[in-house]
Amino acid sequence: MPRYKLTIEYDGTPFAGWQVQAGLPTVQGVLGEAFLRFCGEQVQVSGAGRTDAGVHATGQVAHVDLAKDWRCDTVRDAMTAQLRPHPVAVLRAEKVANDFDARFSATRRHYLYRMVNRRPDLALDRDRAWRIPQKLDAEAMHAAAQRLLGRHDFSTFRAAECQAASPLKTLDQLDVMRAGDEIRIVTSARSFLHHQVRSMAGSLLRVGEGRWSADDLEAALKAADRTRCGPMAPACGLYLTDVSY
Repeated sequence: MPRYKLTIEYDGTPFAGWQVQAGLPTVQGVLGEAFLRFCGEQVQVSGAGRTDAGVHATGQVAHVDLAKDWRCDTVRDAMTAQLRPHPVAVLRAEKVANDFDARFSATRRHYLYRMVNRRPDLALDRDRAWRIPQKLDAEAMHAAAQRLLGRHDFSTFRAAECQAASPLKTLDQLDVMRAGDEIRIVTSARSFLHHQVRSMAGSLLRVGEGRWSADDLEAALKAADRTRCGPMAPACGLYLTDVSY
């Protein structure tokens, strides 16, 4: 039974997240339905990351086992047709070894958080970025972000319902950069806690506003206390951009 690695893009706005939930529209659910229409099989589409409701992806990765040995371009093109009108696209389909696992074989996950730093409302980027009307200091945000790199107890930035066995994570990258009105937070790690990226983004916002210093951010991290976290950034600005193997 051949295994296929899928690279997937989606707009998370209309979905209750990646993972199948009874009675709710999910990315995993519409992919499964599309495969059923394509090849008549009920398959399990296993993703690298369980993105939350409203979170987007430009490089989500999943794997699926199919009974027939299809050409990769046939899988991609058939899914393109069967996924319409949902805002989900299979960008690539590749055959992989049967021991490949989209989740457990991953060595690093990469996320982008987008803030648009302007007073006017968003027209084209509505539901795709967080609008911040007050001027932010992106350089201060980047300098403070470097205090979070490395292996730490990230309990401060962890959702109460997080199911991870341990709050200890190693953060490999956390860069903040400005491009015109847009502030981009780019981060990567082998894995993240539930809501970790959005919680770090909201805390970095306080630095950008001048309400927190880099020392304040580091103190919040070391407190390992959820109540010390800044406001959690909304889901609309978060993108899963790539998964490394």
